[in-house]
Amino acid sequence: MEQGPPPDHWPVGRMLSATARRIERAWDAHLASWDLNHASLPVLVHLTMAPMSQRELADACGVTEQTMSRVVARLVRTDYVTRRPHAEDRRRHVVAITPQGSAALAACADPAPAQQEVLGHLPPERRALLEELMREVVAPWAQLPAPSEGVTDRPTSTTA
Repeated sequence: MEQGPPPDHWPVGRMLSATARRIERAWDAHLASWDLNHASLPVLVHLTMAPMSQRELADACGVTEQTMSRVVARLVRTDYVTRRPHAEDRRRHVVAITPQGSAALAACADPAPAQQEVLGHLPPERRALLEELMREVVAPWAQLPAPSEGVTDRPTSTTA
């Protein structure tokens, strides 16, 4: 539980951080039924477009290669993706979604349960306003350099 002054006296950054943690926990609880979490879901989404290297996935998800390595290893263990040597460059690996991964993605991708748990007390017009404001806040992230250029673990657009 948060300590100190009540939320109506918190700085905006603290409120955003607390809200993000609540939504992340709710999202992870929802995804746990499929042995997924907020970090692994965007990987499956990107792989529906085409197989990718771990480096490409890391860049697409806005995380470091080390973080992506752990996420991919977990998805391999659950049979949601395969990781195979690249046909022409044995130093690289290609990650591809499996039919089980596609089925899990189709079954769990709706963020509504997690959002409802955290934001359900807000009237629809206030939720729409919050979403609009959050899009304005995160819009500049699209202009930041890739993780390999110094930014690590940026938020992705595919999580709740």
